[in-house]
Amino acid sequence: MNKKHKVNLSDDQRVQLLDFVKKGKAGAREIRRAHTLLMADSGSTDEAIARTLHTSINTVSRTRQQFCEENLESTLSERPRSGKPSLVTDTLEAYLIATTCSKAPEGSGCWTLKMLADRMVSLEIIDTISTSTISRTLRNIDLKPWLIEQWCIPQLSSEYVYKMEDVLDVYAQPPDARRPLVCFDERLCLLIENVHEPIPPKPKTEDKPGQKEKIDYEYERNGTCNLFAFLAPHLGWRHVKVTDRRTKVDFAYCMKELVDVHFPEADVIKLVMDNLNTHTIGALYEVFEPAEARRIAQKLEIHHTPKHGSWLNMVESELSVLVRQCLNRRLPNIETLKKEVSIWEENRNENQVRVNWRFRKEDARIKLKRVYPTPQN
Repeated sequence: MNKKHKVNLSDDQRVQLLDFVKKGKAGAREIRRAHTLLMADSGSTDEAIARTLHTSINTVSRTRQQFCEENLESTLSERPRSGKPSLVTDTLEAYLIATTCSKAPEGSGCWTLKMLADRMVSLEIIDTISTSTISRTLRNIDLKPWLIEQWCIPQLSSEYVYKMEDVLDVYAQPPDARRPLVCFDERLCLLIENVHEPIPPKPKTEDKPGQKEKIDYEYERNGTCNLFAFLAPHLGWRHVKVTDRRTKVDFAYCMKELVDVHFPEADVIKLVMDNLNTHTIGALYEVFEPAEARRIAQKLEIHHTPKHGSWLNMVESELSVLVRQCLNRRLPNIETLKKEVSIWEENRNENQVRVNWRFRKEDARIKLKRVYPTPQN
């Protein structure tokens, strides 16, 4: 061993290195250097250390030299490595971002890694580039051209802001038994029947693993139906009405049921719903006599959510729960659907599950500031 760079560890350094090796949380190179110093301190030769740690004699010698000329911390830590210059220059990255965010060529649904690599070469930005380099660069800038997220993009207008704040004002009002708040909406439901009987799940045994429930990919479609949903968020009450269609006639009968059956003692019902073409008070006059239509209409205080503002309707959340808890399976006919939805509704109402709406008008003016138009003086 070269006497010029002889390793003499203090008691504290020896304890530190032993603890460092024992934990094993550092990288392989750092742990190998720690073993090198411990073995050198015990009197092992460079050849013996290299043979034991499966490294070169020069590496052992450099580790001893660095420890003697610097300190323990710098010897264990990794030094910056220059490495091979990156192929991805600022210019290439800028062109890659612009291309990825542009419309894909005709005949393609989205940009692929191969298409992006070929485009960079065709633009003479680089002579050659692999798809793995393209993938790594996109990952670093968090771009995924093959993923598309469906979203409700609002129409930014003063009308949108007015209807949003109107609904938020209604939600902010304290509960009133004589003026209950009810949210109303509807959704389509597919009626699907299994062609083959599903195979039930099985637990694992000593010789076989567990088995999930299996359903055949083949099914029979038995048409569609409609779900009208009512939600009184302050009362923890909801009702789902299953109908064959969603016409103005069906809407009119839903309003009559809401007024006469569910809230007959209410003076006025504050009704929040969207602006669907069938959701009009005029539908009442198409179904009932004028006096009856007027009586029902006077009991309803309607507040429409803005277009592309369905997130403002609390019943949307309830419909989402209904789908996840009850409808995420194959239901063959409307009779079965009515029975299952009725049981779900009864359980939810028995537990009086309420909605804790916390988004206020003041929050909207801060978080959705970009939606608000600039006042014109």
